[in-house]
Amino acid sequence: MTRRGKALALAIGVFIAGLLFYSQPPRLDDTLALPDSPEAIARGRYLVSAGGCISCHAEVDDEGERVSEQLSGGHALATDFGTFFAPNITPDADTGIGAWDAQDFLLAMKHGRSPDGSFYYPAFPYRSYAGLSDADVLDIGAYLMSLEPVSNVVAEHSTPWWLSRLALIGWNFAADVLEGEAKAMAEDDQPERALIERGAYLARSLGHCGECHTPRNGLGITTLDREFAGASLGDEVVEAIDSEALAEWTREGFDLFLLLGMKPDADFVGGDMNEVIEHNTSRLTDEDRLALAAFFTR
Repeated sequence: MTRRGKALALAIGVFIAGLLFYSQPPRLDDTLALPDSPEAIARGRYLVSAGGCISCHAEVDDEGERVSEQLSGGHALATDFGTFFAPNITPDADTGIGAWDAQDFLLAMKHGRSPDGSFYYPAFPYRSYAGLSDADVLDIGAYLMSLEPVSNVVAEHSTPWWLSRLALIGWNFAADVLEGEAKAMAEDDQPERALIERGAYLARSLGHCGECHTPRNGLGITTLDREFAGASLGDEVVEAIDSEALAEWTREGFDLFLLLGMKPDADFVGGDMNEVIEHNTSRLTDEDRLALAAFFTR
């Protein structure tokens, strides 16, 4: 073998070894357990509402219309990379998450891994949820495990042949590199830091607003240097909610928008955002709604 061939073989070997290393699920504290106190379950219920989980995981009929607030899944999300179906996240032992423990919730929500260690497709916004605290994730798990189990077999994702879960190893690596470079641009250095940081946590992590409102590159990776600058989801255009788009909004006006869906011109929001207002932001505490408003109108 020539020197160039040996160098190429070595480079390929290092690349493959790197991917294999990167594919290993993270090690978690195996002493952690889901809380079962009424207080933890109540906090988890609030977090599930604040996170808008119902928007994707609520029970739907054969036409894809929501028929209840049971989180038994089935909602279809059509994207440029296939159609993904939200899973059943009730504690049903056979079709839901009845066998999950604390580590499974942390693996899923903060690392995008299934209990067997494979990557979830990023239609599940785990890259946003990665910023959640462990305590919030465990409270969410406590609430979900307190729900009535619902048996519902959800359809398999429909993706092109090349979009395998193995390919997600490379995708997540690329996303770590590209998004990591841009996150430094998204850091805040403002007065009212505590209020704005809480709003950032709600917007960027729990509420995962950027999953819809931040544009993506050709690989489907969010371009954080254009955070909240608007995007396209199939044929739907999602409005920008960055500082330029909200230049004329006041904090009080945005707070009212999150509560009622009313814009500065007294018109009311429609479409999917109406669902977000009804089932998510209008159910926030006054303090959390104000924090979101402070973050977006800073």
